[in-house]
Amino acid sequence: MKSIINFRQFHKMLAPWVFLPLIISAFTGLFYRIAKDLLGLSRDDVHWLMSLHEGEWLGENGELVYVILNSIGLIWMVLTGLGMLTKKISFFKKVSKSDAKS
Repeated sequence: MKSIINFRQFHKMLAPWVFLPLIISAFTGLFYRIAKDLLGLSRDDVHWLMSLHEGEWLGENGELVYVILNSIGLIWMVLTGLGMLTKKISFFKKVSKSDAKS
């Protein structure tokens, strides 16, 4: 049970910092694809969305840092979230087995 608390603490600690960049990347990537493929806009018309998506507005070095931190943040959130989920599932299995014995 101790490790689930750690997963929650780490997840909670990083979530506010990861949320905004991930949501920006998700929506700009989605809108770019919709505008380009479904609405027939040219690549130049929607390049500003890809600039936001990739962090080009931060400059050459900032773009690299943005992409790396965004990727690490997403991986971290998925792993800690899966860690919490697996602990919760195993906890419920233990509880249901003990209820079945009673």
